[in-house]
Amino acid sequence: MPDRYDLLELSGRSRYTVSMDEVARLLNEMVQQGVITQFAVFGAVAQMRYTEAVATFDAGIRVAVPDEDALDLLSPIYAFCRERGYSPEGEAIRVGDWPVQFIPAFSDLTKDAMDAAEEDEVDGVPIRVVSAAYLAVIALSVGRAKDLARIVAIREAEVCDDAAIAALASQYGLADKWTAFLERFDEN
Repeated sequence: MPDRYDLLELSGRSRYTVSMDEVARLLNEMVQQGVITQFAVFGAVAQMRYTEAVATFDAGIRVAVPDEDALDLLSPIYAFCRERGYSPEGEAIRVGDWPVQFIPAFSDLTKDAMDAAEEDEVDGVPIRVVSAAYLAVIALSVGRAKDLARIVAIREAEVCDDAAIAALASQYGLADKWTAFLERFDEN
C-alpha cells in the first residue's frame, strides 16, 4: 500500500482513521455472519488510497448480498447494524465518525470492480478497496464533475496507466466516454 495512504490520516492519527478501522471490523463481521458476501470501499475514500486527501462526508461501500432478488436488499444490513448499536442517518449508517453508505453492486462493472478489489488493512484490520483503474472507470461511467476530477487526480498520481483505464472502459462499453475524456482533459 502506498505510504501516503491511511484513510484520511492528514496529520498524525486522525479520528477518521480510528473509526475507519471500526468500519472495516463491521464489514468483516458482516461477511463472517453471512449478511453480505463481499464488500469494497469505493468513491472518495477509495480515491484517498491512491491520491492526495479529498473532502468527503461519507464512506461508500459496495456490497454483494446473499439474496440479490430480495425486495429490500439493504434491510438485513440495517438490522445487523442496529443490533450492534449503529444508527441510521439519512441514507447511511453512522459508524463512529463515518456515515457509511451501503450500495449494492448493481452492474457488471461494479460487481467486477468489487471482485477485483485490492486487499489492504486499516490498523491491522483487513479491508478491500476498489483498484485505481476500476475507480476511474466507475467515475467515467457516472460522469459528474466530481467523478471527472477523480479521474484527473488518479492520472496525476500515476497510480495506474491510461492503457489499463482504456482496456476497462472498452470492456464495459465506455470507450467513447474515455476518448471524450482524453480530448477534454489530456494536456499532451
